[in-house]
Amino acid sequence: MATDAPAPPALEPEIRALGRSLDAAFPSAARRPRAAAEDLITARLARRPELRAALFRLVDVAPACRTPGELGQHLAGLLSDVPPDEPAVRVGRRLGRGRATAPLTGRVAAIGIRQMAGRFILAEHPQEGAGALADLWRRGVASSVDLLGEATVTPAEADRYAERCDEALTVLSREASAWPARPMLEADSAGPLPRVNLSVKVTALTPMIREADPSIGVADAAPRLRHLLRRARDLGAHLHVDIESMASRDTIMRLVLSLLSEDEFRAGPSAGVVLQAYLSDGDEVAAEVLEFVERTPRESPLTIRLVKGAYWDHELVEARQSGWRPPVYETKADTDRNFERLTRTLLDAHAGGAPIRLAVASHNLRSIAHALAYARSLGLPDRDLELQVLRGLGDDLHDALAAHGLRVRTYCPIGDLVAGMAYLVRRLLENTANDSFLATRASGADLDSLLAAP
Repeated sequence: MATDAPAPPALEPEIRALGRSLDAAFPSAARRPRAAAEDLITARLARRPELRAALFRLVDVAPACRTPGELGQHLAGLLSDVPPDEPAVRVGRRLGRGRATAPLTGRVAAIGIRQMAGRFILAEHPQEGAGALADLWRRGVASSVDLLGEATVTPAEADRYAERCDEALTVLSREASAWPARPMLEADSAGPLPRVNLSVKVTALTPMIREADPSIGVADAAPRLRHLLRRARDLGAHLHVDIESMASRDTIMRLVLSLLSEDEFRAGPSAGVVLQAYLSDGDEVAAEVLEFVERTPRESPLTIRLVKGAYWDHELVEARQSGWRPPVYETKADTDRNFERLTRTLLDAHAGGAPIRLAVASHNLRSIAHALAYARSLGLPDRDLELQVLRGLGDDLHDALAAHGLRVRTYCPIGDLVAGMAYLVRRLLENTANDSFLATRASGADLDSLLAAP
């Protein structure tokens, strides 16, 4: 297993060189004026937590507002908690309160929210997003589609989510068959890689998640997930099961590993799980997964998507309210160090013959360069490491990675704004956090300092 040791010092020069090379491949602000403007807004929000909180609350309440005027009034109320030291804040408060100006203010706010959602959410339906996915593929970027929706409360909602996933697999498989050949995206040293990749959430496949008794959720979700595994196998698609908060993690991991050990899934489909590096027990979960793949022979290696984690605020607040020790690292540096440790653990396992594929999901150039440098030090070809980014946050990065001939995949949510509200707020939190790589880089921080070991 990984230790607390940092990356080998001998790798540091290559890590920095790779990071600089990737950074140089980013398009200039002149070629991406809208994104450049959004970067400036991001940097400002990172410095103004009260303004950021008002934005998140507005996004959260927007779908429930019945009229533009109501949305304008909500905007004015939320801005009342923000110090009026910026002209935009003062104007928004004044116009949102006016009987005649509130509807116009609400319409402008609604347009802004839709544009913001459009940055992160690809389309409402798989068929509508097929053209954009094909364009990514032609540019050398694969995709993983995520149908927005989580935490269902009735069996009927869970059934409907499963039906949407089935439909997405069918539509995307049909569309992907016409895509041009992209050898880097279609195979690694272990064999073929499916063109279609669908990410699913177990919390949307069952309303019966019970942290105290995972077996209840496992039993209820199993028939729906088993059906989707069969469909993915029959269509030659990849099915990736997302991990969410700690309250559902054990249920999800138990369910997925149990189903994949069944005889009917030994020959497929290609499938995967998620490992969250911000959890302090990440090494234990990695050991559990590696033990599973060693004792459970399958024709297709298990893909492990290594992420830092998107529920940090939730986990920290819930732990503090309950009076228990937080399950997450409380500093970004600790999370980054654990991410690098787990990267080395999984690459060591892969190089040693474990039937796994590693997908490193990060927008941090240091984390990406570290993974590449370490994989190369083990003699692994670049095609054996997948790099993953999020639509809306990693658009420039995926182009830079593809330009370097690396295997990259973009996580593309599909769904309407109401279903995607929780996802949208998480992305906004990530994009505007004071210590995020994206916000820090947008604020003009020195690249060499960002590429230093955590």
